[in-house]
Amino acid sequence: MNRRFVTGVLAGAMALGAARLGHADGPAVAPGYLVPQFTAQAVDGSMRQVVYPKGSATVLLFFLSSCPTCHRMLPEWNRAYQRRPKNVNVVGVLLDRAPAGFFEAYPVAFPVVQSPSRDFLQAYKVTRTPTTIRVAAGGKVENHGVGILDPITLGEYFRP
Repeated sequence: MNRRFVTGVLAGAMALGAARLGHADGPAVAPGYLVPQFTAQAVDGSMRQVVYPKGSATVLLFFLSSCPTCHRMLPEWNRAYQRRPKNVNVVGVLLDRAPAGFFEAYPVAFPVVQSPSRDFLQAYKVTRTPTTIRVAAGGKVENHGVGILDPITLGEYFRP
């Protein structure tokens, strides 16, 4: 049997298995990438427009109510949110529907909106959670992180 063929089949099988486990992501949002403004429904039912105004930064926190790793990140995000400078806006983006009692079990200090659509997630290249993205004025991505971020790294996202 052709060695290249076998190697290709094995590589394809590994990629398929990784994709099913959520490990084979497309390219992540990199610094310099431009992301669009958006409007979404907040978890309290109101509509919220997320814009990237001049003179400020916005930190977007993508999470699932069903994600144990996200649950571990919520207290860190809450602490960073409470210490943030005035010119740093923060918005949580919930990617699923939170079950009754979720916000009582996992208090969230920052505003949270529902993900508007699958196209929205594709525009932001969010394929895994938790994801933390810092966006500068005009929608230019400055930082992107996936998974648990230590407090020092998270501080870089919430800097003035």
